Amino acid sequence: MFEAFLTSTITMATPILLAALGELLVEESGLINIGIEGAMLCGAFFALTAAYFSGSTILGLAAGISSGIAINAIFALMVVILAVNQVVAGTALDILALGLTGVFYRKFFGVTGSSFMVKPIARLPLGPLANIPLLGHALFNHNPLVYFSFVLVPVVAYVLTRTHYGLRLRAAGERPDAADALGLDVYRLRWEALIVSGALTGLAGAFLTLAYANTFVENISAGRGFVALSVVILGRWSSWGLAAAAILFGGAMALQFAMQALGTAIPYQLFLALPYALTVIVLATVGGQAAAPSALGEPYSRS
Repeated sequence: MFEAFLTSTITMATPILLAALGELLVEESGLINIGIEGAMLCGAFFALTAAYFSGSTILGLAAGISSGIAINAIFALMVVILAVNQVVAGTALDILALGLTGVFYRKFFGVTGSSFMVKPIARLPLGPLANIPLLGHALFNHNPLVYFSFVLVPVVAYVLTRTHYGLRLRAAGERPDAADALGLDVYRLRWEALIVSGALTGLAGAFLTLAYANTFVENISAGRGFVALSVVILGRWSSWGLAAAAILFGGAMALQFAMQALGTAIPYQLFLALPYALTVIVLATVGGQAAAPSALGEPYSRS
């Protein structure tokens, strides 16, 4: 039972971690993207639709990534170029994505929204590591997207803290006016962060439909984008902290399934609310203590 719980924890943490790593880049550049939920939802829908009609998982992943990039490009146009309020723009995109995927779902698969299935991405056991007692199957017997998400953790940490590009990106989030005065293109840095984040968030959505559920239901993201936002805060804008926080929330999601499977007398709705209750508690207790980028959420216009 512990092995199953740990396996489920890693699986549940993966889309949250992918989206949170993308959001980390965006926030380090000085933006806050509430539209991450919408990008994940579009990634989930268009990935499955492309895979279903083409029969190709690769095309499905490409469609998911492309849709996430498209949503973030719209967000970039509004907040970077037009200096629209970031929270309002992100919320509008979340609503747009929810309506858009719902309409196309019914258009392609009927008014009743009949479910459609695709072949899941195959697991890739990591040789002898997968045979380690108790932990081997739980940690080293996943599909490639799981491994990719956790490999990204040190990569993002290195880029942000050990490269000139990471320094420029953080400068745009701390003092965009000073960065601009030094010759850095703040607009370009923020666009680049949003495009990379869109790709990762779209991939997180694709994971939900191509590697986890193997189908699509309306609002399949179920607030995971907002959880990813809280993970960035809990992780204190560190990719290593994000990984730990994502595993924590993944464990909360896995726990709800485990408790329901045990058939306890406690109403299942309480278990469904557990991850989101944890989100509220984390934001209430840790949110005010974390050191966010100085210019986070503030509109910037080049003078």
